[in-house]
Amino acid sequence: MRLPSTVAVGLLAAPLALAAPVTASAPATVTVTVQPTTVISEKVVYTVTVTGSCLAATTHTTSPTSVSATTTSSALNTNPYPTSTLLGSDTQGLNDLAKATGKLYLGTAADIPGPELSDVGYMTLLNNTHEFGQLTPANYMKYEYTEPQRGVFNYTGGDVILDVAEANGQLVRCHNLVWYNQLPYWLTSQTWDNATLISIMTNHITNLVSHWGTRCYCWDVVNEAFNDDGTYRADIWYNTIGPAYLPIAYAAAAAAAPPSVKLYYNDYNIENPGAKSTAAQQLIASIKAQGIRIDGAGLQSHFIIGETPSQASQMANMAAFAALGVEVAQTELDVRSPTLPPTVAQQQQQKVDFYSSVAACVMTEACVGTTLWDFDDTYSWIPSTFPGQGYGDPWFEPAGTDTLVKKIAYDGIVDALSGKPVST
Repeated sequence: MRLPSTVAVGLLAAPLALAAPVTASAPATVTVTVQPTTVISEKVVYTVTVTGSCLAATTHTTSPTSVSATTTSSALNTNPYPTSTLLGSDTQGLNDLAKATGKLYLGTAADIPGPELSDVGYMTLLNNTHEFGQLTPANYMKYEYTEPQRGVFNYTGGDVILDVAEANGQLVRCHNLVWYNQLPYWLTSQTWDNATLISIMTNHITNLVSHWGTRCYCWDVVNEAFNDDGTYRADIWYNTIGPAYLPIAYAAAAAAAPPSVKLYYNDYNIENPGAKSTAAQQLIASIKAQGIRIDGAGLQSHFIIGETPSQASQMANMAAFAALGVEVAQTELDVRSPTLPPTVAQQQQQKVDFYSSVAACVMTEACVGTTLWDFDDTYSWIPSTFPGQGYGDPWFEPAGTDTLVKKIAYDGIVDALSGKPVST
């Protein structure tokens, strides 16, 4: 659950002085105290302590200063926050920086419609096109939502995020058409013959792609078709239709899609060279060899702090996809901590890992942009999927507030988009 939206409190309007603590009063009984404590890597670290009968957030106005925020754990948080959360600088505008490098966007996924819509701080940032030039619906274009009964289509959830994006002038990566997961019960509860399942699949693709048309920049047509060893995933599509389901899906999408709408293959663990990446490349080459349109490779990029592929490895992998004549994109980027709360060292490494990933896209001409798999830990998918892990996004909301606070991971993205070495 989330608390009702409230006005952000405890905003500091002037640079912080080192001589003495700074205290800002807030409504009710909340007090925000900022105390200079130490210096790490030539940057002053502040402790921001929030106390009172309810919790309020702080925003800092210092230039590239890391800040340590102490917050009280709450059921409202999806992650426990460390005693020392290193915060990002005041640099603004990830999408502006991305477009300045020649990319189409820096974007984010959002699970809209949902509680996010009533979160003032979240929606304010989502609507900020200086930060985000592209949105991806995290769930509401998936099969179980769009075709809850056979032949009965529901476009309501997808329309909500499209309406938000269009009001802002943001591109939308429509996600996704064919996947092994989040399928409706009517589809998974019985056995289908080959011809019938092909008809069901192509009808679903045709209806969604035709309905939303050019409102989508692209579609993730098939999602996660391979195991990590490069073999085909055993699922309803492969088990019934065989590997032919993939070119059939792309042929159906190509027949329904306007020429400007890109058709992607999307998967995780294909971000650096290996068996799974090779399988995805072979799939793309095979589909193109059959004269069927496929335009892009989506590299999901769900990484772990300290285990993220190097910039050089990611660039080499992107080049291999680009050599097939398709564009590439980082479609679901996050960098999670394997333990909670993360240490200061892990937070600093997370900054480097975000840098390495985004810099790989910046340095690869065929990479059109990077999408975060949500930007706020409050709504992250990670803790529910990987218990005991989290802290994977560049922003967080202190509990009970509508103010988002940047982590130093944000600065790693800024450095990458600015063409600078990662700052320490």
